[in-house]
Amino acid sequence: MNSPPSDNDNDDLGPAREPTPQARPPPREKTQIPKQVARVKERPSGDEEVGSSLKLGEFQGVHSLSVSEARILVNAVFKDRKQRRPNWNWDKENITKMVDYLEEFSRFKQTEANESLERVLDQRRELEYFERSQLANLCPESADEAKTLIPSITNKISDDDLQELLNEIGKLRQFAE
Repeated sequence: MNSPPSDNDNDDLGPAREPTPQARPPPREKTQIPKQVARVKERPSGDEEVGSSLKLGEFQGVHSLSVSEARILVNAVFKDRKQRRPNWNWDKENITKMVDYLEEFSRFKQTEANESLERVLDQRRELEYFERSQLANLCPESADEAKTLIPSITNKISDDDLQELLNEIGKLRQFAE
């Protein structure tokens, strides 16, 4: 009676043997995880709020750029880098997307119009830099629209003064187009 060999049958194979030391793979060395080389990024404090009261945390009082100002700045830096380092290795896809975005949403494309806008907005010291840049970005037509879009300016400037400022911005925008 022939039965299939089982693990216990060692008739033809001889006695079961342990593998020889040469047949065993060498023990794996434990790899050490490299220490963190980047600085630990602080978590935002959560103090930032743009509502009826403006809370910008560490950015309070810091000059902010409008989209139009950012467009001029980015284009100038990009042009300078291309001239000084023609072989500059740049992330073409992301830079192109950023430049396209700035070009699309920039309200004041000419440098002269931007300079005039900055002079007009700088006269309104009661407004924070952030609020001024938002007025330049959004270009609201009425004081009511401006106060709805930027609630923090509600108690800082009268409706008449705000409407006068918006009219000046509107004139600059028409001139720029």
